[in-house]
Formats: sequence, C-alpha cells, structure tokens
Amino acid sequence: MAKYRKLGRTSSQRKALLRNQVTNLLYHGKIVTTEARAKEVRKIAEGLIALAVKEKDNFETVKVTAKVARKDADGKRVKEVKDGKKVTVYDEVEKEIKKDLPSRLHARRQMLKVLYPVTEVPTQAAGKKKNTKEVDLVAKLFDEVAPKYADRKGGYTRIIKIGERKGDAAMEVVLELV
Repeated sequence: MAKYRKLGRTSSQRKALLRNQVTNLLYHGKIVTTEARAKEVRKIAEGLIALAVKEKDNFETVKVTAKVARKDADGKRVKEVKDGKKVTVYDEVEKEIKKDLPSRLHARRQMLKVLYPVTEVPTQAAGKKKNTKEVDLVAKLFDEVAPKYADRKGGYTRIIKIGERKGDAAMEVVLELV
C-alpha cells in the first residue's frame, strides 16, 4: 500500500503542484481540482491548520522602540540638510510586537517550507508592479484560520463532487475550508 498518490508526475513536479494548490486553498478558501489531487492536498492543508491551531497562542508581546522615517502629507520622507548633505529625519516610536516562542517559530518555519509566497495585486493596477503587496499566509493561518477552528478536532476541509471533466472524464471536486 502506497503512502501517497503519485498523480502521474515526477517528485519535483508533484511537490510543486501540491504546494501551489495548498497555498491557493489557504489564500482563497476553496479550489476546484480532481478528486485524487484534492485528497492529497487535504492531507497537507489539514496538517498545517492543525499546527496553526496548536501554536496560535504561543507568543509573547514585547515593547520595542524603533526608528521610523518622518513623512510629509504626500507620504514622502522628510529630508533635512546637515553638513551640506540631505539626511532623512527619523522619529523614535514605541511598538508592541508579537515574539514567537521557540515551538511557534518552528511551526512557522514548517509552514513556510510548504507555502509559496503570495503577492496581492489590486484590480485597477493589474499587470503593474506598483501597489502590489506581499501577503503573509503564515500570519493569516495563525491570526484568522486557527481561531476559527480552535474548538474543532480535525476535519477542517470538505470535498464536494461536482461531476466529471469534459476532456478526460476525471472526477472534479471543490475542496474548501469548512
């Protein structure tokens, strides 16, 4: 008995496919794929969510003073002339940050091994690099997904069959977070 499905691909292609589908499932909340792929993606995604649920409260808040560049009304940095050079003006600000404890840090790194980086592009600026922002999926898992499933003991995803695909009659399903 095999431990996993090979999905008719080499190991590197299979790993890339599964990572991509897990990333999209956690980012969008649901994906449409074949039944065999969905069952493999489900294993990985449920493991990540279980890890997030286990480690969601495992941090401490720390006060930190940071230097932040002063900005004008347009959002540009304020510059000041010192010794004939233009120098940016900085203000000291106190911030409260979440500091991961070692087990949560390890969980974060385990998640980053699986998830691809996601870049969000606004619809009006499609195709342009300006105004794009990096989405922190691991933080989303800890802050949004884990509290939602805190009282649940597994079964974080659902597979719904939607019929056969026209081209090759493969069973298509919707894999979604419950």
